[in-house]
Amino acid sequence: MIGSRAPSLYHRYSDRKGGLPEGSARRRPTAAPGRSRLPAPTAAASALHELVVLSRAQFDAPDEDEILRLAMDHIGARGPYSAEAGYLKVGGDLVPSPRNGRTHASALGRRVWELAGEDGKVTVPGRPWGRALALRGPEGLHGYLVVTSRSRPTRAERSLLAMLVRHTAAAMSVAFAHRRRREDARELHRLREERTALQRQLISAVAELGYERAVHALMADVAASGGGEEAVTRALYGLTGLPALVEDRFGRLRCWTGPGRPVPYPEPDPAYHDETLHAVARQAGPVRIRDRLITLIRPHGEILGVLALVDARDEADEHTVLALGHAATSLALELTHLRNLAEVELRLRRELADDLLAGTDEPSAYARSEAVGHDLHGSHYIVVVQWSNRTADDSFAQTVGRVAAAVGMRSLLTRRSDHVVLIAGDRPHARALYEALARENGTRSGTIGVSAPCDSVDDIPHHYEEAQRALDVRRHSLERYGTSFFDELGLYRILGPGSGHEELQTFVQEWLGQLIDYDSRHHATMVETLSRYFDCGGNYDETADSLTIHRSTLRYRLQRIRDISGHDLADVEDRLNLQVATRVWKIVLGGPG
Repeated sequence: MIGSRAPSLYHRYSDRKGGLPEGSARRRPTAAPGRSRLPAPTAAASALHELVVLSRAQFDAPDEDEILRLAMDHIGARGPYSAEAGYLKVGGDLVPSPRNGRTHASALGRRVWELAGEDGKVTVPGRPWGRALALRGPEGLHGYLVVTSRSRPTRAERSLLAMLVRHTAAAMSVAFAHRRRREDARELHRLREERTALQRQLISAVAELGYERAVHALMADVAASGGGEEAVTRALYGLTGLPALVEDRFGRLRCWTGPGRPVPYPEPDPAYHDETLHAVARQAGPVRIRDRLITLIRPHGEILGVLALVDARDEADEHTVLALGHAATSLALELTHLRNLAEVELRLRRELADDLLAGTDEPSAYARSEAVGHDLHGSHYIVVVQWSNRTADDSFAQTVGRVAAAVGMRSLLTRRSDHVVLIAGDRPHARALYEALARENGTRSGTIGVSAPCDSVDDIPHHYEEAQRALDVRRHSLERYGTSFFDELGLYRILGPGSGHEELQTFVQEWLGQLIDYDSRHHATMVETLSRYFDCGGNYDETADSLTIHRSTLRYRLQRIRDISGHDLADVEDRLNLQVATRVWKIVLGGPG
């Protein structure tokens, strides 16, 4: 029977409170002889005492479910009752207790729901009396206790049942209040923690915003100062404490601020560098590669270079990343501005070079050259460059210009359909430009032609032809790759198209000038002796006879000719040039004889 567990509860709670009161069901010792026996407690008093014990148990229960279970387990002690079902209100629903029977569960549930929080009759087969008793408290309905009886309960039994219902409802109100208090405490604790977290986030956001504004203001000041890349890396080093550096698109160092700069800076591996750039470009924000935190300088999608921090001990935090991002933005604007200026200057320099090669007036040429920072005063050399594996496009022109600057040549640059032209302020080194371009292009299959010195702007078109002639002579010679200077071509200078009287005079002066001067100073005939020697086919006897001198005198004069001119009559090239020069001197220029 459901109510059969009531005595065990009674004993348990009575023992815990210091023993059973008089009138309990325990067996008492027999009274001593001569004393009267105490009267047994009445059934009503026992029932009330057990109700008190149950009430204490309910008020000590942890939750409403346990309170309802205790009430259902001990309902039989209140009279001829049985607990048919119990319900707890959870949210807006009445949830049946797990102790409910299955036989009449659905019918009782519908009936209880229809009562809408009021007490009411229930019908259970075989039970003449049944009630659904609402468990209400100040907070509202807590649930229902459905009770049936095998007989109609007496007034006293109904009174005990009503007390049990009130105690159960009161215990539920207390449990509900405790639970609400615990929930409120947990919610208050959660809200306090959330408030603390929000406060920390707010403090962090304010600090972050302040730091970001400071970094942005600093980088804006750096950009406005016009300090360029060095100013940006200097500011970045000051903000982060990490060495900052800028590399160009090809991995060559442009500037470094901070300790630890490698000397010399490692030469980049083109394949590895391109792979690195593509890997960084695929990520959003800085990327760590070995000991460096790298970001690209990439305005409008075009990579202009790399900005990096050297972070060997992995010290970079979000502030470092923020500073690096702002520095990259500032540097992108700076490099874009510099590139635009460079492109404008390059265009102006090319236009000037084109006009100089075609022929232009001196005042305009000098004014324009000053505007682009090139001094046209003094001697200039026209240099033409052609490489077998390169088309003479803008890319090749930029390569030639960069390499020429690297070997110390001050020049204006332009290009034609098959070659690049430099108007250089100094005589190029015989090998420096060629060797540097060979390394840059990966092949030695290139030819360079250099004009004679040009002292006047008006003569630049003529010297451009000299440079082209030097290039053509080199290309058609046995050693077709390398550098050729027009003033070293010898006979070939007067064999090409466009040669005139002035060219012939220059050729004669180059090969016979010292001998002519010697003859003039000493009233000698060294040039005439050399001319007769060649006319006689180099025969000593015939030459001596034609000059009416002794053979030994001829030998002496030829030796003096070697010493004065510096040319070797035994050398095939020297011999040919000297012979042609004497012919031109005698026939074209009207020399003696």
